[in-house]
Amino acid sequence: MNTKERSIVADLSLAPEGHLKIEWVNAHMPVLNRIREQFEKEQPFKGLKVAISLHLEAKTAYLAKVIKAGGAEVAICGSNPLSTQDDVCAALVEDGITVFAKYNPDPQEYKELLIKTLETEPDLIIDDGGDLVSALHSERKDLLKNVRGGAEETTTGILRLKAMEKDGSLQFPMVAVNDAFCKYLFDNRYGTGQSVWDGINRTTNLVVAGKTVVVVGYGWCGKGVAMRAKGLGANVIVTEIDAIKGVEAYMDGFAVMSMKEAAKVGDFFVTVTGNRDVIRGEHYEVMKDGAILSNAGHFDVEVNKPELDALSVSKRTVRRNIEEYQLKDGRKFYLIAEGRLVNLAAGDGHPAEIMDMTFALQAMSLKYVNDNYNEIGKKVVNVPYSLDEQVARFKLESLGTSIDSLSDEQKSYLDSWTEH
Repeated sequence: MNTKERSIVADLSLAPEGHLKIEWVNAHMPVLNRIREQFEKEQPFKGLKVAISLHLEAKTAYLAKVIKAGGAEVAICGSNPLSTQDDVCAALVEDGITVFAKYNPDPQEYKELLIKTLETEPDLIIDDGGDLVSALHSERKDLLKNVRGGAEETTTGILRLKAMEKDGSLQFPMVAVNDAFCKYLFDNRYGTGQSVWDGINRTTNLVVAGKTVVVVGYGWCGKGVAMRAKGLGANVIVTEIDAIKGVEAYMDGFAVMSMKEAAKVGDFFVTVTGNRDVIRGEHYEVMKDGAILSNAGHFDVEVNKPELDALSVSKRTVRRNIEEYQLKDGRKFYLIAEGRLVNLAAGDGHPAEIMDMTFALQAMSLKYVNDNYNEIGKKVVNVPYSLDEQVARFKLESLGTSIDSLSDEQKSYLDSWTEH
């Protein structure tokens, strides 16, 4: 059975537009292009099957093509119902990749597409948020014996994996790509910072300057969101549960307060915590009329929708990707993209140049785990620093930029404790 016969997509006739999107990102991903050249020569995945669950848009599609260029048979599904782009899915099918993904499937169909991806019996996995690995360990344990290992993209996924490792459930090694320097310093900070505001701005068409923006969580993603909000002219408030991060946000020039206090003054709210219910009923009770709610964490649980529904007397779609909730006292709140990832569900995700580095890490980490899975064992491991640094060097070279190297004398000086 060929990839067209196996795949489940919305409309294969959309492929031409998808090809154009993939060609565009291909032209702006020089690091991944360099790795593709290596993979084509070395064929590190020859004879292997790779299952991928990521936000299925053009940059992800190009990563899948790079993995295929390394000799793999690739199957892919989306990691979020609202971030899948049907034209990109169609293009990938034409490129010989098996696709199980549609834009906005219902929850049951979403799960079925994920299981279909696992039923291709993968040797290696790339996951985003942990859904693929979780389903493999709970619903399709019969397929565990084939899997050598994989790589995880997000903070949320790594938290789930470490919980599995802690209780002894994890049955193969996973590389924590999210914890690599070239991931969180650039993707989480600059990628999330830009793409979140791309999504909010294009969806609302409202000015940010002069408004009060509440950023919930000051990890690397929160830092990026706050930094970009400040650049747009907003008054920025940060809420945190970590005292050290709270001090950091304060010294970065942001107001820091509890969510209960911030809820009273915010115009825009962006959650970036990886946790649930960080905006909930007690906060809705004091929010201003017209407050705009959005989430940049992996799952749609950070903004508590059931409690918002319970407090509302009506709900309607007032603009694409914006739902208006009217409360009993007449106040109206606006939720973007159903509380799902605002930068992907209401935008195109991170810039191509940023994802170039992240997906280069994914490709190299997958090769690393395939080469070393027996030695690593059933645990979560960091990306080796050598791979992290190599991606950074490739990036600098693509920019036409060079850096210095230590001389032998300098190395000797740093290694010595007697001759200073």
